[in-house]
Amino acid sequence: MPSEIEHVILSLIVVASIVLMLVRPRGISEVWWVSGGALLLIALRLVPLRMAGQAIAKGTDVYLFLTGMMLLSELAREQGVFDWIASVAVRHAEGSCTRLFLLVYGAGTLVTIFMSNDATAVVLTPAILAAVRKAKAPPLPYLFVCALVANAASFVLPISNPANLVVFQKDMPPLGRWLADFGLPSLLSIVATFAVMRILFSKDLANRIACDVEEVTLSLHGKLVLGGIVLMIAALLTASALNRDLGLPTCMAALLITAMVSILARSNPLALARHISWGTILLVAGLFVMVDAVESEGALRFTQQGLAFAARLGQDAGAVIIGVVVGVANNLVNNLPLGLIAGATLQAAQTKGLLANAVLVGVDLGPNLSVTGSLATILWLLALRKESAEPNGKKLEVSAWTFLKVGAVAMPVALLAALAGVLLMHSLWQ
Repeated sequence: MPSEIEHVILSLIVVASIVLMLVRPRGISEVWWVSGGALLLIALRLVPLRMAGQAIAKGTDVYLFLTGMMLLSELAREQGVFDWIASVAVRHAEGSCTRLFLLVYGAGTLVTIFMSNDATAVVLTPAILAAVRKAKAPPLPYLFVCALVANAASFVLPISNPANLVVFQKDMPPLGRWLADFGLPSLLSIVATFAVMRILFSKDLANRIACDVEEVTLSLHGKLVLGGIVLMIAALLTASALNRDLGLPTCMAALLITAMVSILARSNPLALARHISWGTILLVAGLFVMVDAVESEGALRFTQQGLAFAARLGQDAGAVIIGVVVGVANNLVNNLPLGLIAGATLQAAQTKGLLANAVLVGVDLGPNLSVTGSLATILWLLALRKESAEPNGKKLEVSAWTFLKVGAVAMPVALLAALAGVLLMHSLWQ
């Protein structure tokens, strides 16, 4: 088979797999389209088995990180940690929708920063929905908090978003440098997103809520999980400060905490393992194969040319253009494949500093535009559909159009604010 035909077939398989991942025809999970596409590339010998193995091995740190975070999130959910967080927010709102909005936003921010955006989107959302229903509050503003802050706060720390590991890979900055580069941009992103949502949902937040909501107490095992999370965060921050990989410490800490709680609670940890989304690991592995296949065909030369073009416009203008383009592109192909492509492009072009930081902000914050922007948002929507049956039998629907109307305002404002922060910090460090 001529190499040109092979190139066309490979490109078609990759594009079709990503499109089907976003569309999910017949409700078939994203993982089957991506992993199926990767297997098809191998079966047709468009990707040699050895190269596929090497591509999958590149993601080891990401797989370990995802496994650890998903295990810990599921353990915290089982022990009522997220229900307790939601209950504390409702009780301290003292009948005010506005105060509850601020407290939920703060809780979502903290969960995102220290447990990753997936925990906020997937695990915190059902707990918040149950709590606001008990308080008889309009749920939509608080659900959007879980979705949008999961991305808005996802670059405060390297552990706040798996995409951070994907973009920087082996070039992950140490913690001190990370905070210097992304501390202010993250703060601006969080504040800007809050301000936009506070304005957009002002009518819903003018109401009062029920104050006599039953208090949820945190069990001894829940307190142990919470303490374990604190210790794990300290360990991960130490590893990040020492410029070490984060995947193995995350996974080992999660396994240790799970073992301790399971022994004390006399519960079966295998039940937790069944609730972990192992398909997410397969999805990421399949994407690593596809991106390596695209890279081997020389397709990354186009993204490198785009990066070089932006650099020629001047560092500041180039960074803004790159950040905006990447931010919008997330919503066309999803931030996981885009993050892998962006990371491969940065490594191939040996690009660091301002442009690389702008790329990361675009990858992390761009998905707030639409429901297809990130895996976390897709999982948020699925979790919401699963939990959204109203007591009177009606469904709480959040359509793609409803999300877009909010995201079309929130994402650009926060993205431009964060990119302004990136430029400011870069100028201060020069």
